[in-house]
Amino acid sequence: MNQDNSRRQFFAGAATAVAGLAVSRTALAGLPEPVMRTSVETAPPLIPTTGRPYNPVVTLNGWTLPWRMNNGFKEFHLVAEPIEREMAPGFKVNMWGYNGQSPGPTIEVVEGDRIRIFVTNKLPEHTSVHWHGQRVPNGMDGVSGINQKAIPVGKTYMYEFVARRPGTFMYHPHADEMVQMAMGLMGSWVTHPKVKHPHISDVDRDFCFLLNSFDIEPGTKTPKINTMLDFNIWSWNSRVFPGIDTLNVRKNDRVRVRVGNLTMTNHPIHLHGHEFLVTGTDGGPTPPSTRWYEVTTDVAVGQMRQIEFVADEEGDWAFHCHKSHHTMNAMGHTVPTMVGVDHRGLIKKIQKTAPDYMLMGERGMADMGQMEMPIPDNTAPMMTGQGQFGSVEMGGMFSMLKVRKDQKPGDYSDPGPYQHPKGTVASEYTGPLSEPARMRSEIDNADAAKTPTSAVMNAKKPSSHSGH
Repeated sequence: MNQDNSRRQFFAGAATAVAGLAVSRTALAGLPEPVMRTSVETAPPLIPTTGRPYNPVVTLNGWTLPWRMNNGFKEFHLVAEPIEREMAPGFKVNMWGYNGQSPGPTIEVVEGDRIRIFVTNKLPEHTSVHWHGQRVPNGMDGVSGINQKAIPVGKTYMYEFVARRPGTFMYHPHADEMVQMAMGLMGSWVTHPKVKHPHISDVDRDFCFLLNSFDIEPGTKTPKINTMLDFNIWSWNSRVFPGIDTLNVRKNDRVRVRVGNLTMTNHPIHLHGHEFLVTGTDGGPTPPSTRWYEVTTDVAVGQMRQIEFVADEEGDWAFHCHKSHHTMNAMGHTVPTMVGVDHRGLIKKIQKTAPDYMLMGERGMADMGQMEMPIPDNTAPMMTGQGQFGSVEMGGMFSMLKVRKDQKPGDYSDPGPYQHPKGTVASEYTGPLSEPARMRSEIDNADAAKTPTSAVMNAKKPSSHSGH
């Protein structure tokens, strides 16, 4: 997790950066230059140097948007534009995003801040921005046609409002929403409390990311925006495992993870090795009396969930969506199940005309994690990723929580594979094995099954129906 120099790179020259904006030339000096970033590495937290202080978040495979203070306003500049996002090493996708990335940069503010956001439209069509979950003046809510005119191509609009309540939110278009969100236009928003809040704990590490999904034909680069349900790429912040960075923490850190869902289905997010509390939603922090411990929480479409736990178990703990197909990369929806089918004779015939053809699915799909089959260019393998014990056989919405006692405070770097204490790893047993004990009912059923099929059953017919 290295600081990326491009994070502070500006467009070359203010005149170039704001060419064609819907503001007068005399107002150009009033626009903050847009900050761009294209690296897919997780950036360190952005420590505030102006405005009210707060404990910053870390955006998984993302970053926080810098701002400037101007006469009491915290000013940001978002640029909506076509971008290219690397979803995993060697797998790049044409998307729409903000400031060089999809999702766009996280916006962090403090409760009570006066916010001014300039939004420049460099998309091929009009757009808008909705501040999901925020209390804003009606004319700043971002629904084009109802609250405002859509932002034309090449123009800049300005949004102003006060961050009225703390919580975890997001931003996304409300203009041609099906296309623009399917292409990746979205971002996270965090409003920190101004003073100590009775329902918000102090934490040592604070992570955030969005759940998103795409339908991308293997070998292509542009999502199919008209797909309704059959998505094949499930991602966190537009990254798929093993391209998703791990969440690296110090043992006994109190950890907060903020998750938002802008896919077309719900996601049961599951953490191994720890229990957590749901401490907030996009409606705000949850009162402690409403919380209970979970290891899985369902994040429905359009929802934010904020979970907290104490990372008191060392190790590399899986953290993933519990829908099994969502921890895979590109899959076909019409592939038949071949488990148990012996088709070796057919394979020999096929290989006469297609020598590279390989058998798939006869024993399950685990072999896919071992094979190095040729796949189309610009495609992530369905099952991928290596751990210290072999193939992880995962993809999609999967990462790890890495807990280490020697991880220094403020150090978010990957500590590498966990070194297990001796005798604490499951291994092969080579001793004697006795016949497994069976329930009495199973034994009786087995004996009954041995009864000869030719056995004659005698029945006595009643002489009358009297007494019935």
